Amino acid sequence: MNYYGLTALLNIICNFVFVFLAFYCVQALRLDRYISSQKQGIFKILIVMVSIAIGYMCSSFFLDFINNVRNLSYLFQK
Repeated sequence: MNYYGLTALLNIICNFVFVFLAFYCVQALRLDRYISSQKQGIFKILIVMVSIAIGYMCSSFFLDFINNVRNLSYLFQK
């Protein structure tokens, strides 16, 4: 595998992992108790969308951090 293929695979896996992690964390809040039974379907969609947003932001931070640490080596090269 070349560098770009490995980076793409890491990005995809990282995005999915953080979205699933955010989904389970948002579900643990049990906010569905405060929503009426008529709006539960829309609320589930909202939970999925919020989980995707939070997961994407966390994944972007994590991947940017890894990229910046990798690029630190260029600071010390002659």
